[in-house]
Amino acid sequence: MPISNLTIIGESINDSVPSTKQIFDAGNIDGLLELARFQDEKGAAYIDVNIGARPAEFMAEMVRKIQAVTSKPLSIDTPDPQIARAGLEAYDPVRAGGRRPILNSISPLRMDMFDLYAIQPFRPILLVSEQVVDGESKPCHTAEETYRAAQTIVKIFKDRCPGASNDDCIIDPGIAPIGSDTEGNLHRLIGALKLIHADPAFAGVHASVGLSNFTVMLPAKRASGEPVKGPLESAFLTAAMPLGLDMVIGSVKRNYDLLPPEHPAMQCINDCLKLDGFDVLMRVREFYA
Repeated sequence: MPISNLTIIGESINDSVPSTKQIFDAGNIDGLLELARFQDEKGAAYIDVNIGARPAEFMAEMVRKIQAVTSKPLSIDTPDPQIARAGLEAYDPVRAGGRRPILNSISPLRMDMFDLYAIQPFRPILLVSEQVVDGESKPCHTAEETYRAAQTIVKIFKDRCPGASNDDCIIDPGIAPIGSDTEGNLHRLIGALKLIHADPAFAGVHASVGLSNFTVMLPAKRASGEPVKGPLESAFLTAAMPLGLDMVIGSVKRNYDLLPPEHPAMQCINDCLKLDGFDVLMRVREFYA
């Protein structure tokens, strides 16, 4: 059974996914629409739409065609303001039961995209793994920096978008591959979620990550033949959901679950949170070996 209080944004219609890029490059619109239908049937609450660097008019076309085959709201996924504008203008909330689209994603240097709220009210995914330093975007290296970035961008969103509330905010603290995490990203991420979750000013906000990024570069199975990626992703969810993580951009093909403390994947994640540097990589290698 799926996790009842976890909202999944279906990740499949994304030009950066090699198999989907082939469908895009072939001009196979029916294939893309089938991905939308499949994710709808498998329980995705939103359908992500990322067309890569293609023309803005193509985003508008895709939004209209996908909304013709699913009533699920869409996540307009692009860093390009013109592509975002085209997607939001084409989006019909009536076809989604009145539900707003998600705009994925707005970073500290892309806050002009909040102006698009006047065209179509949306729920933004707010990147708080970045901060502005001397006019440039820099990564957040600590939980405290991530927390302060969240304070800043949530305030700006609510100030610039009349009627917006905490419930409209989706904070993305950023997730990195656990198989190459020598810089303590998992510590930063979990620490930031704790700070945000404990602050009454953030009551009602949502938190999300691109969950499949967590297991990039890991083998599909352990030496014993057991799957690696699904259990490690589930272990991360088990650790993060009590701290306010309630959404993921993820795969409807994965069987996400909440794991007991004695599960090997859960023990691996808990150990990684106690280790630093190369020791984290060695613990992950031990898990899948």
